[in-house]
Amino acid sequence: MIYVLQAFAIQKTQERKMVKPALRVEKIPPYLFARIDKKKTEAKSRGIDLIDFGIGDPDIPTPKNIIEKMKEAIYDPKNHRYPSYEGMLEFRQAVSEWYKKRFEVTLDPKDEVVTLIGSKEGIAHMPWAYVENGDIALVPSPGYPVYKIMTILAGGNPYIMPLKEENGFLPRFDLIPEDILYKAKIMFINYPNNPTGAHAKDDFFENTLKIAEKYNILICHDAAYSEIAYDGYKPRSILEFDKDKKYSVEFHSLSKTYCMTGWRIGFAVGNKDAIYNLGKLKTNVDSGVFQAIQVAGIEALTGSQNSVEDIKKIFQRRRDAVVEGLKTVGINVTKPLATFYIWAKVPEGYTSADFCEKLIEETGIVVTPGSGFGDEGEGYFRIAITIDEDRIDEAIKRLKSLKI
Repeated sequence: MIYVLQAFAIQKTQERKMVKPALRVEKIPPYLFARIDKKKTEAKSRGIDLIDFGIGDPDIPTPKNIIEKMKEAIYDPKNHRYPSYEGMLEFRQAVSEWYKKRFEVTLDPKDEVVTLIGSKEGIAHMPWAYVENGDIALVPSPGYPVYKIMTILAGGNPYIMPLKEENGFLPRFDLIPEDILYKAKIMFINYPNNPTGAHAKDDFFENTLKIAEKYNILICHDAAYSEIAYDGYKPRSILEFDKDKKYSVEFHSLSKTYCMTGWRIGFAVGNKDAIYNLGKLKTNVDSGVFQAIQVAGIEALTGSQNSVEDIKKIFQRRRDAVVEGLKTVGINVTKPLATFYIWAKVPEGYTSADFCEKLIEETGIVVTPGSGFGDEGEGYFRIAITIDEDRIDEAIKRLKSLKI
């Protein structure tokens, strides 16, 4: 009996001593896709054939020339050791050459380029490099959730810049109180935009730089979709406007351009102090990108770009099929000039989440609720055109049977 009581006492003591997670973790909002993932699992268990437009993960294989270069590099023993923290100089030189050819922007590969484990990693680390307790970061909404979440984790306060349809999904700097602008340290922008598919014209970048100069704000431009553009449109780099690279750092990824989402390689370029500070933080967090992947990345950036044009043509056909198909069921959307996303309004009487759940339950179609990208995304849903045209056609057929 004594032993039983002792065991019970030890158990209760252990329960009381369960380690409490940090407050910063408790502040993280629920994962964007958690609710939808649950509905997907339930639908699959009922034998429903799901058509998944949910995640921006291209289904097109990585171009063959990149894969072949990776196969060569993986057998080279020198690539099996730790890579350099900032990335191979040869990769950073390839980035510089690509930037010069694509944007007419000159970069010093030694101190204006850093290799990333995908652009998400670099974006996530920027608030840690610049934001302290109580500092403000200007964050777009709807927007990539990482901007807001990582600001919170770094101890900062995200100030939301609403992206409204009537403003072309561009932030209105004139509506931000001046005391907020003076306190802000960094600003996240993203054009071409996820999730809205919106694009920015030259005057937007020029005006953004004026704000940065006046209030001493570092602009963090997420340009992951700069090469997925249609109808002759060529997205601009903010560094084309910030020629001295005083106020800007730009993030790129090979994930979308070359269908390399699983490879995890990207880069940040621009203001050398920002690149240095980001790199300094990274050296204490990670050990860089597997060198064989960097070799493959060099091939992606410097090799034939025919595959990029082929990939864009596929996405353009899908964009057109989705937009025309939505019109036939009474959902009118603006045809985006870039990205592989369609941003559409939910029917009247539904919240974003409710409509997306209805789609899964009644048609087996998976889309992403706009509210998952911030409060200002409520009333919309996002379609990622990362599935083939036959499945798109099937989805439109199913939508026609949906009772709204």
